[in-house]
Amino acid sequence: MPHGRGPETNPLAELLGGKGQAIDASVPSVAFVAVWLAADALGWPQSVLAGGIAAVVVAGGVALWRHRRGERPRAVAVGLLLAVGAALLALYTGRAQDFFLPRIIANAGSLAAWLVSIAIRWPLLGLVVGALTGHPTLWRRDPDLVRGYCRASWVWVAQYAVRVVVFTGLWAADQVVALGIAQVVLTWPLVVACIAASWPLVRSALPPGHPGPRRPVVHE
Repeated sequence: MPHGRGPETNPLAELLGGKGQAIDASVPSVAFVAVWLAADALGWPQSVLAGGIAAVVVAGGVALWRHRRGERPRAVAVGLLLAVGAALLALYTGRAQDFFLPRIIANAGSLAAWLVSIAIRWPLLGLVVGALTGHPTLWRRDPDLVRGYCRASWVWVAQYAVRVVVFTGLWAADQVVALGIAQVVLTWPLVVACIAASWPLVRSALPPGHPGPRRPVVHE
């Protein structure tokens, strides 16, 4: 369908999903902060341990629920392992704010990876969408899609940059509650915004009549 004729759906929203998995990533952090606050208010000597246990239990429950719904095993496992690692780190250091340190590191790593992918013309957005459409690398033979994915990938770079700056500042200031709030605010709302903003940027690189991400146009 040529651009600009009638309402247009966002194929990236359909492929990448909405806020579900992003919300799942926030729930263990919320559980950690809530239980840590309650335990600290009650004067429990092991408030970090209590918060860590709560986070792991919640993450395990989310993983089990997602697994039963047929979600991808890797995505389910990553969320659970991240919660376990964060809880163990906070317990080891005895500092509640260190529960969020793995997420800071993960976001910094993602920021670097997305920047490199744009620089070498293998944008990660293209790899993700390609895997979901069943054409892992076919889009690389479509110059218009490559250009569009590079443009849209900058939105995701900005997302990770915002998280790294905000999370690192709050972590350095020992603001555990603010970190928990930031984890929610800068997770699923930001992911939904990135998905919504990505398609217009991809579309801007496509000529009229291009079938879109699901059907790359291969130039022999």
